[in-house]
Amino acid sequence: MAAVVRDGHPTLVTGAYGLVGAWLVRELVDAGARVCVVRRDRPALSALVAMGLEARVDVVDGDICADGLVARALAEYEVESVFHLAAQTIVGTAHRAPVATFETNIRGTWTVLEACRRYRVGRVIVASSDKAYGDQPQLPYREDAPLRPRHPYEVSKAAADLLARSYWHTWRLPVAVTRLANVYGGGDINRSRLVPEVVTAALIGQAPVIRSDGTPERDFLYVEDAVAAYMAIFEALLDERLAAGEAFNAGGGRPHRVSDVAELICRLAGTGVGLDVRGSGTPAGEIDRQWVDYSKLHALTRWEPRTGLEEGLRRTVAWYREHPEWLAGSSHSEVSAA
Repeated sequence: MAAVVRDGHPTLVTGAYGLVGAWLVRELVDAGARVCVVRRDRPALSALVAMGLEARVDVVDGDICADGLVARALAEYEVESVFHLAAQTIVGTAHRAPVATFETNIRGTWTVLEACRRYRVGRVIVASSDKAYGDQPQLPYREDAPLRPRHPYEVSKAAADLLARSYWHTWRLPVAVTRLANVYGGGDINRSRLVPEVVTAALIGQAPVIRSDGTPERDFLYVEDAVAAYMAIFEALLDERLAAGEAFNAGGGRPHRVSDVAELICRLAGTGVGLDVRGSGTPAGEIDRQWVDYSKLHALTRWEPRTGLEEGLRRTVAWYREHPEWLAGSSHSEVSAA
């Protein structure tokens, strides 16, 4: 990958102000890429700013759904590669605002893909999700399983997944899709997700509130391992026969109970708080057990997760300790099952 992005390789990253996007930008910039990002909003907190990366990239202001914006960025910055991570990523928000979620996750994806097709971008990676699988009868999820989404967020990611791969099969746009497990790490502003909410609550000495009964199981992937998966897929796209039109899972290797993860975070925080478990069963609209098989990606690229859950959570807790501004104003109401 380093050989691919050396000497100012022009790359567009959407969703760069989110968790995975920011860490991906860091990897690309450090490898020598010239990175362009799209900024719709100006968040008070973002990992891209906290990590000192915004000043090292070209910033295009606007919404990816806006007519012509992505096309202009591709043309003016002579982009050769695109990582499309921009999305509305919160399950609860999708329930409250399904149309806005469909606009961002589905229309935003076809807008990016169509611009890439018109400007003949050489490599495109689109972020789908393990949620696109829906509720599967067999675990772990494998890429050849039919997508069975039921709820708005799941549907939006499955639609984006199918759209992306259609651009290879129909127009030979070299595109691959990622289906990642629950990614965690420093710089996640979405406090309704389990890890950032429990970490920030524990560090300020509040008992994290769990709105499930703690038994749902999730597959967790540390953010630097997620970035390594993107890099591995990107390199595989150099040979279109290997990766184009394909979806790839990446996960931590096994599922963990929500309560076990939250208790581990509290122990690593060292502030003496315990959990406040208020839920019963699995919250409505969420899946009880999720776990992905990453053997397809491993067979092609030798990628595998290198950061165990405890070590990844230790690094995450340390990141938030080093950025106390991310703890200020935390409300810590109810934490999602995942």
